[in-house]
Amino acid sequence: MSVRVLLITPPFTQLNTAYPATAYIKGFLDSNDLKVSQLDLSIELFTAVFTTEFIDAIFKQAEMLENYEFPLVWKQKEDYIAKVEMVMNYLRQQEVTAAYQINHKDFLPHGHRRVKLEKDLSAEFGKLGVLDKAKHIATLFVEELGDFIHANVDEFFSFTRYAESIARAASSFDTIYEFLQYETTLIEDEMLYLLDQELQNKKYDLICFTVPFPGNLFSALRCAQFIKQEYPQVQIAMGGGYCNTELRRLSDPRIFEYVDFISLDDGEAPLLRITEYIAGKINAKNLERTYIVQSGKVVYANKLPNTIFHHKNLPAPSYVGLPHDKYLSFLDVMNPMHRMWSDGKWNKLTISHGCYWKQCSFCDVTLDYIGNYENTTADDLVNKIVKIISETGVTGFHFVDEAAPPKMLRALANKLLERKVYITWWTNIRFEKTFTVELCALLSKSGCIAVTGGLEVASDRLLAKMKKGVDIGQVARVTKAFSNEDIMVHAYLMYGFPTETAQETIDSLEVVRQLFQSNCIQSAFWHQFACTAHSPVGKNPEEFEINIIGPEFKGFAENDLYHEDPKGAKHHLYGDGLNVALNNYLNHKGFDIPLHNYFDFKVPKTVHPKNMIASFLAGKN
Repeated sequence: MSVRVLLITPPFTQLNTAYPATAYIKGFLDSNDLKVSQLDLSIELFTAVFTTEFIDAIFKQAEMLENYEFPLVWKQKEDYIAKVEMVMNYLRQQEVTAAYQINHKDFLPHGHRRVKLEKDLSAEFGKLGVLDKAKHIATLFVEELGDFIHANVDEFFSFTRYAESIARAASSFDTIYEFLQYETTLIEDEMLYLLDQELQNKKYDLICFTVPFPGNLFSALRCAQFIKQEYPQVQIAMGGGYCNTELRRLSDPRIFEYVDFISLDDGEAPLLRITEYIAGKINAKNLERTYIVQSGKVVYANKLPNTIFHHKNLPAPSYVGLPHDKYLSFLDVMNPMHRMWSDGKWNKLTISHGCYWKQCSFCDVTLDYIGNYENTTADDLVNKIVKIISETGVTGFHFVDEAAPPKMLRALANKLLERKVYITWWTNIRFEKTFTVELCALLSKSGCIAVTGGLEVASDRLLAKMKKGVDIGQVARVTKAFSNEDIMVHAYLMYGFPTETAQETIDSLEVVRQLFQSNCIQSAFWHQFACTAHSPVGKNPEEFEINIIGPEFKGFAENDLYHEDPKGAKHHLYGDGLNVALNNYLNHKGFDIPLHNYFDFKVPKTVHPKNMIASFLAGKN
């Protein structure tokens, strides 16, 4: 028996490019002579929603429910209905004559987002070129409709997630299970219609859902519920980042009313064994890293030793069958790195499996996708790059490593130049001293346009406590080396790490201010520290002087841990001020504003000298 497999990305993930999980699995299963198709139900549903016919149905449904949020959208509904397809077409392929039309001040409706933009952001808005200005206006148009749908028709709807609120920190399956008993929404009906069209046209033995984020779980289960009702002969598997991270203690059997298998960690070996099990070649005891239910209880079937498919031996991802013409480019924020995440088409590829550093105390280093580091060769990578370009027609690459190894980046850059393979690429790195001026120049020449990296807390004490393996001076020199080669640098920033004081928070902001002012970094994002179950902090909270206070595990998901930090500042108070300051620096302004002006409560003065970063760059420290 040849098992026919369908791989599905459920709504919603990225809309500008294909999420790579199914492409990786398809490439592997294809190489094992299985019949494999893939369906990006996320972009298919988004495309189906933003049509004249469906938006008209949205307004009628809202009226029937007597929901009238966002009156500006209601007032101009005929314009939204009539012009939505034209706007979507422009976001798929920016064409200059359409841009001029969209840019006309009265062509598209002025809803709540556009009115606010024209009032508050006129300076930045005016700097955009014709194509980008139209893309920005078109994005606002679609986002206004998204707000309307969320407020009036489906509270779960969001562009890159669905029903995330009930899947996040879901230590119990109760709420998800309850909502699965409710009637489907208009959005879900359309999703199931699209799924049904696929299943009517082709026959499958196994359907696999990748669930990378909490915002994909509920839609995956809705689809699985429908398949169980309408196609009961089909087996269903689920895996992906959410399962790998959050379902490692799964004991509630109710989820198996919707799926037959839940796999953990890399999906290649578990799925190959599942297809052999369905084909009758092996029994359940031979499954690997897979939850099943037996006699009403959850069983973790994991034959040892596991079958290992090393990163260097895996075939290239296969993007065949994905609708490359349907992905959209959005321009919703001015942050240059955030723009790269939502604007433009990027092939996603992994240089190395896992993280070569794997020591950061806030990171899930105990999990396979980070802790199991495997490498490959530059020739292998370039061969995969060439194959992917032939399938997608796209020469942009986002290397999605936890931290791309400098040695491999050097080898890759040299091989790209040697073989005259011209791509545009960006990746995530550690700001380590190996990134010399010479290496940054080489990476730029090979097509690198941006790097992202974790500065986290700009405090040498806390960087050591985090085991980042870098210090502020090193970060300054490395980021400047990239910036001098016109490679954009985005810094991930963290506040609220255990024992972080008010002084350290303000000093971190001062470091960030100076890094922007010295053009070491051009983009950044603050997030508040979150304690996770699989990180060194979560596993040894007493070592980091915090108290874990919940949530109580009730058989389903476990990841985010609630904690108290008795020795640290009141971290939650600082978020707004840090972000206002950052927004100024992103827009090349506000460098002379005293730091205390960003906060509505008393904060300490920074102890850092105003020329600290300049001194590091001059080699004086």
